[in-house]
This record gives sequence, structure tokens and C-alpha cells, in this order.
Amino acid sequence: MALSITRTANDVQDGTMTAQSLVDAAFDSAEKYRDVNAFISLNRDSAMAHARRVDELVAHGDSAGRLAGVPLIIKDNIDVAGLRTTAGTPGIDYVATESSTVVSHLMSEGAIIIGKANMHELAFGVTSNNTAFGAVRNPADLTRIPGGSSGGTAAAVAAGIVSGGLGTDTAGSVRVPAALTGVVGFRPTTWLVDQRGIVPSVPTFDVAGPMANTVEDVALLYAVMTDRHMPVARQISGLRLGMPNSYMENLSASVATAEQGGLKRIERAGAALVAVDMSAISAAAFEVGFPVGFHEMKSAMTTFLLHHKPGPSFENVVARIASKDVKDTYLNAVLGNDAPTEDAYRNAIARIDGIRSEYLKLLVEHRLDALVFPTAPLEAPPIVGSDETVLLNGERVPTLPIFMRNVAAAGVYGAPGISLPLKGPDSNHLPVGLEIDGRPGEDHALLGIALGVEAALLQV
Repeated sequence: MALSITRTANDVQDGTMTAQSLVDAAFDSAEKYRDVNAFISLNRDSAMAHARRVDELVAHGDSAGRLAGVPLIIKDNIDVAGLRTTAGTPGIDYVATESSTVVSHLMSEGAIIIGKANMHELAFGVTSNNTAFGAVRNPADLTRIPGGSSGGTAAAVAAGIVSGGLGTDTAGSVRVPAALTGVVGFRPTTWLVDQRGIVPSVPTFDVAGPMANTVEDVALLYAVMTDRHMPVARQISGLRLGMPNSYMENLSASVATAEQGGLKRIERAGAALVAVDMSAISAAAFEVGFPVGFHEMKSAMTTFLLHHKPGPSFENVVARIASKDVKDTYLNAVLGNDAPTEDAYRNAIARIDGIRSEYLKLLVEHRLDALVFPTAPLEAPPIVGSDETVLLNGERVPTLPIFMRNVAAAGVYGAPGISLPLKGPDSNHLPVGLEIDGRPGEDHALLGIALGVEAALLQV
């Protein structure tokens, strides 16, 4: 049984277990599941030092925090003081002198960071097949991808090495791996999360997000990392949930079966499912997303290297990219002839508020509380042969676009989204995810709905 973050912290605080024993168990599990390749770096000495401080606080009758003694994993583009940051690429490698804001909040509440998670190189990709640090493997089937770019965090949670951690999500990088590994992954509203201390990809869309085994645990991590209160579970009876037609098309047979079963449970719990057309909004989001993304992948990283981590130039970092898919993108779409012009970038940025308005208008017109749809159209494909294309319903389709298809638009207009695991057609089936998207800025409302949906999905 997966450890609950809330229950673990309570057990540490009341003395039922110690933070040091939890750290020992986490490192034992990391060794047991080393073939998953979830970590770029581990630091037992640092983790144990923090665990001893937690245990000392408890021994003196003091509060050790809402995350007392809970081991966590942090994606390797998020700074943790004293630990390496690489962003999964050979050209960036430094020891952080201070922690990112989100990690500082977690540690101030007693969390123990045991290491940094492997990831798709420079956070651009959905397979986490990293040539520099090795492919992350899906604990459900070690021959398959865990999704990306936050694949290491998802895999570590799914394997039971830790009960939670952080990833980052630009166009699905938390939600896709959550779906493919069978955990919960939450993309918060972009501007509600402090991005200081995080290696940038596309700052207009980037946001750090928590991953764990349950919505309650994800909600707790979110509340701590943003210094907010816990959301309250909402009864889903009477809710109106929109189903975007285009997101329900061309699904693998297994995903379609799992989604139908999940949606039936939601309807039985009293929610109304309403078909809606998101195709124009989604198309506009993709039109905006690529010029903004490819422009900021250069401008933001150049600024980061100059002002935050002096050292290599942007061109030197690109020259050392190890993964072919990532390098080709940077050479062609970021630095090459296909790179967007400054005018194209500014025109795309100017469209974002309008796309967000159209999204909100859709929700209002249909009186929707949220949207619900498959996180990814297919389950985890094999690692070998999936860098560029994957097989979906007998046809080879481009890997990145198909896994971004349902989830990338939320990144453009900044909406919160959460992926919940669904039960597949049989006990041996690969994990499948159900996504719920809400209104930008209303993260607590979405998490409250997700708590209710999770309860409905667990009903037989």
C-alpha cells in the first residue's frame, strides 16, 4: 500500500515513526528500484541531517511541520540548496546555494529532500528518454516510458520510493507522466506559484506542480508550496463537467475503455457530463504555444545563464545537448531558420488573454464547473522506438504532439489541471489518466472537485 503523506507526517509528529527511519526506507527503495532510473542524484547525508533535526523537534515536543519527516523527490530543474541542478543536460551542472521558493516552503514544514529526479533533457519532451543520464523507466513495465518531462518524479512515486515530489509543467510535463505511471499530478494556475530557483523553459507557461498517490496528498503539497490553506472536498452530485469532443477522439482501445468506466462512475455519483467543442480554443492555443515556446526557450535560458548561473553560454549549452530529439529542436526551431521572429513572438503573446477569455466564456455559456477528459490518448509506449513516433490504433503518429494534444492548451491560458489514475480493463493493464481542468486562479475549487471525483472513481 502506498504511504499517505498526511498519515506519515502525523505518525512522525506523534512519535509512531521517525524521520530517520523513513529516510532509510526511501534509500533502501531507491536501491531496490534502481533499474527505474528515477534519480540523477541522491544525497543520503543531507537527507539524514534534515531527518535528525525533525526527530529532535519531535523529541522536544515541538511541531515539525505539516510534512514532518516525509521524504520527497524534486525534479532536477528545481534548486535544492546543497544539491546539484542539471536540468537533465550536460551543459548545466551546479550545486545550488539556496533552495527555490517552492522547495523552501516544503522544507520549512519538515519535508526531507532525498534527491533530484531524472527528466527529459531541458524539460522538452514527453518520454524522459534522456541520453545523458539514461532513460527513466515506467515501474508498471520497465520496457516502457513513464512520460515526461517530469518522468523521474512520477516513476519514483509510482515505484513507492517516495510518496510525493515536485515536477514542472509547461505543456503537460506533470500530467502526462502522472497518467502514464498511475499517480496524481497537478498543474497549478501558472501565476500562483513562485518560479524563483527553477531553471526556465518557457516562463510564460512554466509552473512547478506536485505529484503523489492521492488528491489529498497533492493538495497538501500544493497548499504548503504556495503557503495556502487546504482545499475542501466537494460533493460532485450536481456538478456540470464538460467533455471536449476533440479530446475524446482517436483513443487507444485501453484508454477508451478505462475512460468510459471512469465517466460512468462520475455520472452515477450525480455529475452531469456535457459535450463541448474546444477545437477552436485548442487550435488557437497551439498556434500561440509554439512561437512563444521556441522564442522563450532561447531568451529565458540566455538570461538565466547570464544573471543567475554565470558560466556557459546558451550556444555552449545547446552544443552539449545529448538527446537527439531535444538537440534537433533547439538547432532548428530555437536557433535555426525555423525560429520565430520577435514580431511573431509578440503577436503570439498578445493573443493569450483572448484565448483565456474564450476558455472562460465556454465554461460560463455551458454553466460548467470544470472539464473532464483523457489526459493522454494512449498508454505508455515502449522506450525503444518512441522518441519520434508512437503507434496509435495501427498508425505511427508523432510522439510529442499526440501526448500534448489534450493537455497543452491549459498551459497557454494558465488554467489549473489535475490528472487522476483510472483503473484499466484488467489488473495487468498499463495506467491511464483522467484529467480535470478548472478556471485560472481557482485552484482550490478544482482540487475540491478532484477530491470528489477521486472518491467516485474508487466506487465499485
